[in-house]
Amino acid sequence: MSRVFRVAYLVSHPIQYQAPLLRSLTQQQEIDLTVLFLSDFSTRHYFDRGFGSDMKWDIPLLDGYHSRFLPVLGGGQQVTFWRPFVYGLSRYLREKPFDALWMHGYAHQANLRALAIAKQLGIKTLLRGESHLSSHQRSSAKEWLRCRILPKLFNSIDGFLSIGTLNHDYYVHYGVSPNKIFPMPYAVDNVFFREEIQKINSKRETFRQGLGLEPGHAVILFVSKFQSRKRPMDLLLAYARLLEEMTKGEPEPYLLFVGDGEEGPELKKSIVEYGLTKAKLIGFKNQTELPRFYDLCDVFVLPSEHEPWGLVVNEVMNAGKPVIVSDQVGAGSDLVQDGVNGYIIRVGDVSTLARRIDAVLSNPGLAKEMGRESRRRISGWSFNADACGLVRALEFVTARNHDVMYR
Repeated sequence: MSRVFRVAYLVSHPIQYQAPLLRSLTQQQEIDLTVLFLSDFSTRHYFDRGFGSDMKWDIPLLDGYHSRFLPVLGGGQQVTFWRPFVYGLSRYLREKPFDALWMHGYAHQANLRALAIAKQLGIKTLLRGESHLSSHQRSSAKEWLRCRILPKLFNSIDGFLSIGTLNHDYYVHYGVSPNKIFPMPYAVDNVFFREEIQKINSKRETFRQGLGLEPGHAVILFVSKFQSRKRPMDLLLAYARLLEEMTKGEPEPYLLFVGDGEEGPELKKSIVEYGLTKAKLIGFKNQTELPRFYDLCDVFVLPSEHEPWGLVVNEVMNAGKPVIVSDQVGAGSDLVQDGVNGYIIRVGDVSTLARRIDAVLSNPGLAKEMGRESRRRISGWSFNADACGLVRALEFVTARNHDVMYR
């Protein structure tokens, strides 16, 4: 019989992408999950620096799983290395005979303190993070420091949960043995997005009209924060180049930027300067609003640099759409096969980006086949796969203390 693993999960704050995963894990018979949050700022209206505006998520962040917020000294509105400063970690980790402490990331002093406490209490430790070798700007000095600190830190952790191939390679690069790494893919609530898209599919043209988009024109979609590292300007420049090379009289595609942030004013200014009348800034849209845009688009583009993953790629693939990403988007290595369900371009290569968008839009048959492949590929990138990976990791790290039968 399978044993039940008692797991404490330490994470900075309730995260909109993680809430459905935590609900799903709670339904697993092998997992007894307690979530420990450092801050509750995301459960109410707060100022998001990336979007540059006040916001509140429109999906439940705390329902369906057991959680508690750790007590905080001072304010808990910002999450940096030092803030919030929580206390009571030792007491919370002692209150139940936990088999494992699962941490989301290591770049917070509370995580490092929790790691030391877990070692003292004999609790096994698991790490799940987002980093890959291109996810941050890497000066030679910082890389020198990482090469000396990270192997020692990682050597003190019992098991690793990789979100994808590049993340797996990151751990190996810093000295982690591959047999200590277990796939726990970065996934979204596929069921939610597919059900929502199915419900709204018949209302697509009504939605198009509501946005003021003429029928018969393709739609290119960008959904993310308007930050420099997301490189929305690359997409705008590629779009301008695409229009220059189109045959006169050919229906121009629309370019929709969904989001908000520091690059917004520059995008707006450039749209006017280039006379791009079919490029539109839509503004921030919440989780339940996004499926309409995914259903509407003909191709999705995320040209970011230093992008740890890009879960928006998972979301739009559930709508069965071709996706174009840069080679620094973490999701690309696992979810996008160049020429099969989309394209991978070098970050900053505007000319190639324009050609790849044109290749999709000028060949509806290819676009449809790419979309089918996106939907098929994302089906296996699921919460079920996450649960399997987590249980395998728990079996591995606790095997020394328990007679565990591997399934």
